[in-house]
Amino acid sequence: MANLTGRGSGVTSPGRRSMAAAARAAARRTERVGTGPDAPVRVAARSAATSTRTGAATDPVEPDGTRLEAPDDASQARQPDDQYAGPVLRADDPVADAARSRRRVVGSAVLAVLVVAGLIAVAVFGSAYRDGRQSDTARVQALAAAQKAAPVVLSYDYRRLDKDFATALGHLTGAFRDEYRKTTTTVVAPTATKYHGVVKASVVKPAGGGAPAASVVSASPDKAVVLLFVNQVTRSTQVTGDRVDLNRVRMTLTLTSHGWKVSGVDAL
Repeated sequence: MANLTGRGSGVTSPGRRSMAAAARAAARRTERVGTGPDAPVRVAARSAATSTRTGAATDPVEPDGTRLEAPDDASQARQPDDQYAGPVLRADDPVADAARSRRRVVGSAVLAVLVVAGLIAVAVFGSAYRDGRQSDTARVQALAAAQKAAPVVLSYDYRRLDKDFATALGHLTGAFRDEYRKTTTTVVAPTATKYHGVVKASVVKPAGGGAPAASVVSASPDKAVVLLFVNQVTRSTQVTGDRVDLNRVRMTLTLTSHGWKVSGVDAL
């Protein structure tokens, strides 16, 4: 019968030899790393290395051997929705108060600029619109005044010179009025009296009827220039029959307290 213990035969079973070898190896490791001030460190390092080789996940170990719990990946992944990277300003923080004050000042300044710009735009457009309306009115009124003044200013009859010249002066203004008075008194009156001169002026009208041949060259609220086609029929002792002169006349008119008056006449 076989000896189960192996003592008699001197043969040791493989299982027993493996257990004995493991025990001896453990004892040697304990002797090498079990003493000294850094023993826990070497133990922890060897444990970590052993765990790495075997593929097992282990928690970190402090130098004194204390095992630390690994952080929870799920908890680390959770971030607050209202996370803000910058500093948080409290309601009573002086920095926050200063920032709010600056924002209020900047906002007020921008609003003031916009208001002023709006008022300026309204004033400019309102002025332009008003000037445009006044210029349109000036064109109509100045044209009518020129058509009325031209036959009076450019006509006279030697038999009633004083009356004709006085009537013409009522359509004139400014320096031109003084010039007209001087010219008619010193030049026109003596010549017309001597040669029985009669001049009758009229603004040309189309043969088939219609508006007189006159148009506004330019107009502003207080000044206008009108171009007229004027015919002058002259009779005197110096000519036989009637002489007709076809003239183009540029008449400048100025708005006065008494309406539109002629301030200049040029023959073209």
